[in-house]
Amino acid sequence: MYKKALIITSKLAQDHEFIYPFYRLKEAGYEVSTFNNETKQVLGYFGTKIPPKEEDKIITADEVIVDEYETLVLPGGIKSMEILRLNKEVLKIIRDFNDKKKFIAATCSGVMLLISAKIIKNKNISGYYAWKDDIENAGAKFVDSPCVVDENLITSPHYKYVGEWMKGLISKLK
Repeated sequence: MYKKALIITSKLAQDHEFIYPFYRLKEAGYEVSTFNNETKQVLGYFGTKIPPKEEDKIITADEVIVDEYETLVLPGGIKSMEILRLNKEVLKIIRDFNDKKKFIAATCSGVMLLISAKIIKNKNISGYYAWKDDIENAGAKFVDSPCVVDENLITSPHYKYVGEWMKGLISKLK
């Protein structure tokens, strides 16, 4: 079976939180598909093209077949989360990944998608410190750590920890 990963993001995503996992997963031998809420390249908050090359695979929500993927990555970016949290198809995809116990890696405000998908109750979750109340109100335990792994969820608080976050994900994928 070919290794495949899905990144769900949108315009104004936190560039570091998209680009590092995108290339780290490719380096680990994964085919990476990007759902960016559009059918063309968009720009991250600092201007990074998402996905980086026009020939990189952009898919729509109805093209996502969860069984074809090993992992889902949710980069942060508060403006991106404001867009994605309103997309019921995105939330369903996240729930489907979780129901199948596939690995879901979320960082910073990407954790807000886990909250909106209602999948963090009774879990240990890291995220940006400003989301501590939201995480706890969703029934999870907030953990202030560079990377927290709780079963199939791999979470991190900030782009300065993308190395630890991806190390946590890659170690689970092996």
